[in-house]
Amino acid sequence: MSLVVEVVRSGFVESRHHARMLTVDADGRVVEAHGEVHVPVSPRSSMKPLQVLGMLRSGLDLTGELLALACASHSGEPFHVDGARKILAGAGLDESALRCPEDYPEDRTVTEQARVHMNCSGKHAAMLATCAANDWPLETYLEPSHPLQRAIRATVEELTGERVAATGVDGCGAPLHFVSMAGTARAFRAFPLGEAGSYERRIHEAFTAHPEWTSGTRRPEAALMRAVPGLLLKAGAEGFEAFALGDGRAGVVKVEDGASRARTPVTVAALGSLGVEVPDPPVTPVLGGGSPVGELRLQRT
Repeated sequence: MSLVVEVVRSGFVESRHHARMLTVDADGRVVEAHGEVHVPVSPRSSMKPLQVLGMLRSGLDLTGELLALACASHSGEPFHVDGARKILAGAGLDESALRCPEDYPEDRTVTEQARVHMNCSGKHAAMLATCAANDWPLETYLEPSHPLQRAIRATVEELTGERVAATGVDGCGAPLHFVSMAGTARAFRAFPLGEAGSYERRIHEAFTAHPEWTSGTRRPEAALMRAVPGLLLKAGAEGFEAFALGDGRAGVVKVEDGASRARTPVTVAALGSLGVEVPDPPVTPVLGGGSPVGELRLQRT
């Protein structure tokens, strides 16, 4: 059986997006699987909770909203930008130390390109703060051979239970580790199942307490976390998304053509396979002339 998200406009199927999906129960046993879930894939920003765990283990000292921001692919709203600057200031740095690309924020009230507006600036600020805490070189913090990146890779391999199949470069310039969807689900279970007070649990609690800080006030990821108590959810580019619930149930989805608009319907279906119903799930409207004229719907074929 395959998963297909159909884009319906004015009663006609205009496009189709194929997807992979894996869900596991509270004991880590497979509940539902579609597509190749054991081959290496690029999780993109869904890896951020693992990256930040590696930083916490290396001496990063963040809690609450700023810890959530370190894990974020944020929209560049004013509170996101201020938070990234606070992380840097806490390490005695400013935004000139950032090595992520300059970008415009999704917040359309801001028309200036800046590194601190880039959606990964919270993670980069946290990387720099970790380096400052260890007297590690700041200028080269994105190089795979840097002590910071070696610590992050070791954390990724530990939590996924896999050797990294390949390392590339993410859109923000940081190393990108290729692992399987099964390994990603295994890793995400570690956050809610961590002992009280552990770094893993701190990350889980930061997500569930501050969902807007991990994405944005109008983002579907934040809407899903607000709707489902205990849900940690992290989207990545190219149609990737991973999540874990408070009891260790977890799931991973990948839209084959990378279309982000198809990601949320598949994630809602993944939650459904675990017995979680999402009231009023966030949807990407199909518009015509500025008004809704269709829908995205999931089909099992």
